[in-house]
Amino acid sequence: MNELLTTEIWQGKTLADLLSLDFLVSTAGSVLAAIAILLLGWTISAWLQRRVQNLGRKYKHLDDMLFDFLSSIVRYVVLGFTALFVLNTFGVQTTSVVAVIGAAGLAIGLALQGTLSNVAAGVMLILFRPIKMGDFVDVGGTMGTVKAITLNFTELADVSNVQVIIPNSMVWGNIITNYSTNKMRRAEWTFGVGYGASLASAEKIIRETIMADPRSKADPEPFIQVNNLGDFSVDFLVRVWVESAEFFAYQADMKRAVKEALDNGGVDIPFPTRTVIQS
Repeated sequence: MNELLTTEIWQGKTLADLLSLDFLVSTAGSVLAAIAILLLGWTISAWLQRRVQNLGRKYKHLDDMLFDFLSSIVRYVVLGFTALFVLNTFGVQTTSVVAVIGAAGLAIGLALQGTLSNVAAGVMLILFRPIKMGDFVDVGGTMGTVKAITLNFTELADVSNVQVIIPNSMVWGNIITNYSTNKMRRAEWTFGVGYGASLASAEKIIRETIMADPRSKADPEPFIQVNNLGDFSVDFLVRVWVESAEFFAYQADMKRAVKEALDNGGVDIPFPTRTVIQS
């Protein structure tokens, strides 16, 4: 029994030392201090997270998503330092712990290169904000409205309202076309009329039909000019500015409206024909 009590158990202390009243009192003090540090660190991290989030929501020109990301980083940094302080209260050498964590992080990083590349791309998307939630974009040939941007993936709802998940590395490393960045867009059409048609009358019908629509912008001035003498038609190139949010419906509506207006005005709209001669 005496040999058991005098056996070194932990940090040069024997079992008898560990069972002594002084050691138990000091251990209880360390535990209480660790609990206090944990509670304080948890409270401070939550308070700082809320403060950073509220900063983003206070000003409308700031991006909520960016500040949600920054607030999470702030909280985890505070919790990380809290964990180191807790280990110090028990006499653990934190330098060795940091070294172990660094080595483990390197090994994990090598094993999860693909995942970490998505995280890195997610950080770049959040910081530089080439796209934001609610934007209508084209990413590598996939068109849709941005619904969410996380550290790992970007979620789109395509034109059929189908969910599309794209890894962030494919978003950041691809060509991004953002149709929502600019308030105005220029719609463009080509309308062909027959060679026998009056070009002045055709131009007048096209201009009046398009500018009668309240969505058409008179400033900048519309462009309506003959652009090509084709095999079967004289082609008018038409460019008109419109609000970006109305672009697709407006472009489709004007095609039909101009076609019907040209028909009603007696302007011939030719189409390719082929004559077959049988011998």
